[in-house]
Amino acid sequence: MRQAVVAKIEEIARRVAESEGMELVDVELKGGGKNQFLRISIDKPAGVSHADCELVSQQVGTILDVEDLLPGSYTLEISSPGIERKLLKPKDYERFQGKKARVTLRQAVENQRHWEGTLAGFSEGVISLEANGRTIRFPFEQVEKANLKFEW
Repeated sequence: MRQAVVAKIEEIARRVAESEGMELVDVELKGGGKNQFLRISIDKPAGVSHADCELVSQQVGTILDVEDLLPGSYTLEISSPGIERKLLKPKDYERFQGKKARVTLRQAVENQRHWEGTLAGFSEGVISLEANGRTIRFPFEQVEKANLKFEW
C-alpha cells in the first residue's frame, strides 16, 4: 500500500519537475498517521533555486491535496540533492563519472563493503570505481547506498 502511494507521488513529482525543466532525484516518505514527512529532491544543470523549490512545492502540494494521496496532515519539503547527493539511478553513475564517491555494497568485494574513490564508468549494469590505485567493479544491484563525496 505505502509503496503504491510513494510510486504515485514519484509519478506526480516527476511530471511536475520535468514540465519545469528539472529532474526528480528522490522521493522519501517517512512517518505515518498525522506525522508524515514527504521530502522530494529535484535538480537541474544550473542548480536549484529557492524559487524552483517553491514552484514544485505549490504544484505537487496542490495535486496531492486534490487527489488526497496523504490523508490528514503532512509536511512537504522540496530541496536540491546537495553537493553530496545520493547516487540512486544507473544514469547517476554515468553523469558523475570522474567525481569522487562513497559507496556501500550489500556484499563485500575484496573483503570490503565500504569504498571511496573516483567514478570511472558504468557499462552493462556494472559500476567501475578507481580506488586505492586500482579499478573495482561491481553490479549496480550490489549498491546498498552511494553518494558523491565533496572535495575541498
